[in-house]
Amino acid sequence: MSKTFRKGAKGALLDEYERAVIELQTLVATIPDDHLTLILDPLTEDENCRSLQMILTHVVYAGFGYATAIRNVQGPPRDRPAKIIHLSTQEYIRDLSDVFSFTEKVFQTIGEEDLLQYEESRKIKTRWGQSYDIEQLMEHAIVHILRHRRQIERLYVMN
Repeated sequence: MSKTFRKGAKGALLDEYERAVIELQTLVATIPDDHLTLILDPLTEDENCRSLQMILTHVVYAGFGYATAIRNVQGPPRDRPAKIIHLSTQEYIRDLSDVFSFTEKVFQTIGEEDLLQYEESRKIKTRWGQSYDIEQLMEHAIVHILRHRRQIERLYVMN
């Protein structure tokens, strides 16, 4: 099997992000639509983690948020797309593809030299208070998907 890899650090980030998205989509494709709303973690205090529907809604919304924050470094601030709750896994699979496509488009305007920033004033301040450069925020975005994929595997697949 031959795989084409993107070039440079930007390419590596996009390749790994795409891989994480595809792994999550593959998992989501195995879930019947009527299981999306099942409460899998009734004890959690995080509303984003009670059901598959809320986990996936959160992952999509966050994905658009990361890409929008990166995009806003280069231009006038824009809001990320609204949070949308779906009733079918195919809609979430589509949304995850849209998140990746949007991120890929944002990265067309980012140079390799833009990824690492050492000056605090050039970092992206997140809503949760952390400051990241573009590379760090993308690494966070990748791991965010991986963590929620693992969460779904633990709560749904293993039960």
